[in-house]
Amino acid sequence: MPSNYPVDMSVKPEVKAFFDDATNTISYVVKDPSSNKCAIVDSVMDIDYAAGRITYDSADEIIAYVEDQGLEVEWLIETHVHADHLSGAPYIQGKLGGKIGIGENITIVQDTFGKVFNEGTEFQRDGSQFDRLFRDGDTYQIGAMTCFAMHTPGHTPACMTHTIGDATFVGDTLFMPDGGSARADFPGGDAATLFDSIQKVLALPDDMRLFMCHDYGPNGRDIAWETTVGDEIEHNIHVGKGATKEDFVKFRTERDAQLDMPKLIIPSLQVNMRAGELPPADKDGRTFLKVPVNTL
Repeated sequence: MPSNYPVDMSVKPEVKAFFDDATNTISYVVKDPSSNKCAIVDSVMDIDYAAGRITYDSADEIIAYVEDQGLEVEWLIETHVHADHLSGAPYIQGKLGGKIGIGENITIVQDTFGKVFNEGTEFQRDGSQFDRLFRDGDTYQIGAMTCFAMHTPGHTPACMTHTIGDATFVGDTLFMPDGGSARADFPGGDAATLFDSIQKVLALPDDMRLFMCHDYGPNGRDIAWETTVGDEIEHNIHVGKGATKEDFVKFRTERDAQLDMPKLIIPSLQVNMRAGELPPADKDGRTFLKVPVNTL
């Protein structure tokens, strides 16, 4: 683990998880134990895709919790540009404040999908829709807690893992040990790069708590989202027990070729590359999402 990652295992943030059944996403409120300051990680905005209707039940649940606990939101963290759910960050920001942050390689994602969705020159591809673009090793504060961002690409170019005391939020870099790892076949993804990123996460202390962004209950088990570095090293079905990079790349490449695209990939990418905002309305006040044909 590089020396510019300031791990302090004595700091133990309070972590409250929120599971979104429609997208199998886990969002988190992460509280500084010494103050009322907190961050929200990977929030969800609800969409009825067939009806074209946006609602905010998932985000409202988080807002209610934050208000009931008397917390102050300092950060709204996006671990990456999600392809399977829409971000609720700007909606929550409008209610509770806080700054929206994502990895600096959001610009690569914006450039790629700005072209896919034919967004035109009015769509800014410089990450300016976000309040903070994190670089590898960057630090930030949640109350008295010093947090750091670690660049962990492979699933997407902009993936960041966030360590806050003894808690690390891995996004889609890892799943629970019996879930393995996320796909690496999206534009800008790469299985070999993902393997290297996972090794960076597994170089954290063995008792570091790891929090997943998704879980699908493999083999019928209950949904789970918390494990440890040591448990992943020992039991992860894709990278545990000394799995080699060559074997991982072979498995991941073959497996990804069999996977369908996420059902919400079309709306998710258009919204999330805009920091959770919908595309601009037309002159009549109507908002549309595009469906590229023979592109994705």
